[in-house]
Amino acid sequence: MAKERPSARFHGRIEGDRPCSAPGCDACGEFRAPPLEGPSSDGPPAFRWFCLDHVREFNARYNYFDGMTADEIHHAQRPMAGWERETRAFARAMGADQGPKWSDFPDPLDAISARYRREAAPERSDGKPLSGQDRASLKVLGLPANADRMALRKRYSELVRRYHPDRNGGDRSQEAMLTNVIAAYQQLRQAPAFL
Repeated sequence: MAKERPSARFHGRIEGDRPCSAPGCDACGEFRAPPLEGPSSDGPPAFRWFCLDHVREFNARYNYFDGMTADEIHHAQRPMAGWERETRAFARAMGADQGPKWSDFPDPLDAISARYRREAAPERSDGKPLSGQDRASLKVLGLPANADRMALRKRYSELVRRYHPDRNGGDRSQEAMLTNVIAAYQQLRQAPAFL
């Protein structure tokens, strides 16, 4: 009578036509076990594959610490073992992840590189930095990044005349835009780039 294959309810079962690694067993190897040898220069070694009965037998006698000295076992069991490794920084100089170092990966859908693409921020010719709020306020007023205080004041006056209900025949539909213009002007006139 042939053995029935284990059901999918067994954790770690991976179907395939691999033979069981146990000598003399002709069942399918559907459960992965660590390789006999360690990592090589060509990459990680291939896993061993066992049937359900042989993987249970393997797990019952498997000892991670087999072949280690007492000092190596003590070092591996320390509470802080593994925490000494250097981890990737959470933020870089610009306050955001700079993305992968490699650039020759195939990305036909632009799914990975789009996250790391940066649009050039508008810069001022006088070298004064603009904050994100400064840029948003300049956009509301429709001004370029190089605008000075005089251009700021002129544009503000022009937009207030355009959107104020007293100046456009009592039309109150533009009050929200007027509020945005006033807030943007108040923010920019106190910004370091416009002092």
